[in-house]
Amino acid sequence: MGRFYITTPIYYTNDAPHVGSAYSTVNADALARWHRLLGDETKFLTGTDEHGQKVFDAAHQNGHEPQEWTDQTSRRFREAWDALNISYDDFIRTTEPRHHESVQKFLGTIYENGYIYKDVYRGLYCVSCEDYYTLEASVDGKCPIHGRELTDMQEENWFFKLSAFEDRLVAYYADHPEFVTPETKRNEALSFIKGGLRDISITRTSISWGVKVPWDEEHVFYVWYDALINYLTAIGYGRDEAEVAKWWPYSNHLIGKEIIRFHCVWWPAMCMAAGLEPPSHVHVHGWLLIGGKKLSKTMAAEGGVKLTDIAPIELTNEYGVDPVRYYLLRETSLGNDGEFSLEGVTHRYNTDLANNLGNLVARVCTVVAAKCGGRGPSPESDSNLRTHAEEALEANVVGWQTFNPQSALEATWSLIGATNAYLEHHAPWKMEPGEALDAVMGDALEAIRLVAVLASPAMPGVCEEIWRRIGLAGTPTDRDFASARVWGQYRGEGLIEKGAPLFPRIKSEE
Repeated sequence: MGRFYITTPIYYTNDAPHVGSAYSTVNADALARWHRLLGDETKFLTGTDEHGQKVFDAAHQNGHEPQEWTDQTSRRFREAWDALNISYDDFIRTTEPRHHESVQKFLGTIYENGYIYKDVYRGLYCVSCEDYYTLEASVDGKCPIHGRELTDMQEENWFFKLSAFEDRLVAYYADHPEFVTPETKRNEALSFIKGGLRDISITRTSISWGVKVPWDEEHVFYVWYDALINYLTAIGYGRDEAEVAKWWPYSNHLIGKEIIRFHCVWWPAMCMAAGLEPPSHVHVHGWLLIGGKKLSKTMAAEGGVKLTDIAPIELTNEYGVDPVRYYLLRETSLGNDGEFSLEGVTHRYNTDLANNLGNLVARVCTVVAAKCGGRGPSPESDSNLRTHAEEALEANVVGWQTFNPQSALEATWSLIGATNAYLEHHAPWKMEPGEALDAVMGDALEAIRLVAVLASPAMPGVCEEIWRRIGLAGTPTDRDFASARVWGQYRGEGLIEKGAPLFPRIKSEE
């Protein structure tokens, strides 16, 4: 039994959640569920980032005060995550008093340690990124991420001495090769550090919507330096140091590649400046693309894809909760960019879920109900399916451990495929009742039992229903994972039930 602390990025409340933010959240949720399945003590954090200029602007553009606006939009994220069956342990809002307390304590410590000073900032700024850019880093004077014109700004700010940590960060990366994954993203962050670090502005006087600087209340902290600290707020930084010591060494941040500098350069340097170890691990995933363009709120605002067409709740209403979760986890390796399409969701639904998993469960339950008195026989210890099951189990352990849900699910579906082939070979629907039939059906039920355990982080609701249909009590996650490592544990405790199709086919893929 170990310990696992997983976090998503906290999401801006300038607009509604969309399937891009759902991608991060579902992956983090599945990772948390896997570690709970292992028996690890697990903490899963998500939440909303509610300060900054663009949130302030969005509130007033919609006729609200910032707090009223963030109350509404933060609730929409909770509703979206509830619709996707997200099992977070804590949902943090950066407007909470506990967060203000932790931010002031953390950055106050950095100030006392001599790494914060006052100066005047002159340069280019992107409101969408909440970030500064040099002219060299821009694309013809536009933001390289959002494509918007950058604003020329001049303002008195407090600065963080990021440049003082260049050598320490390089050394930290050398000593902790798994700090950032995948390797391509690690190399990107390290290259940025080796290219030379400049001190960075961490406060504003032009807005008041933020956490006040305790030593200079005319300033508020710039949104990124407020937001990053949420990972510590949630484990009691400045209030309960025992909780920080308990969870921080096991911290895992799951982030999108557009925020790699903040999490893989600025954040570890800030932790060092505060006398704290950096987070133990940052995994960087790619973007969901539509027509080769990043799925984002900005894209919709500029006349691209309408977010209402692909909002998480709309997707779950159309396809069901677990099919949407499965698609987001299975379609793209967690690290690469992936193309999102409704046609892709439909295809995965009809092939992987309806044809393969749904058909397997239906045909086994039908035969057992008709020919085995409705009670599942025990599996054979030397079944031909045993090797397939053991390979799938080991591949799942490796896949989930390395933040690769796609490969874990591929291994699980290979076991589904092997079981379907096993049934095709033996054709139990043609066999007479007796020991030979019982052996085949017992083996198939054992394979389904293991599939229900292995797929439960991705599809918790469906796997609970499968568990019930094959005559088992409780849920797949009630059992210690060690039982899944041993072939032959299926013992039917109730009547097998065929039931309605788990995944009624979607007739048209148009």
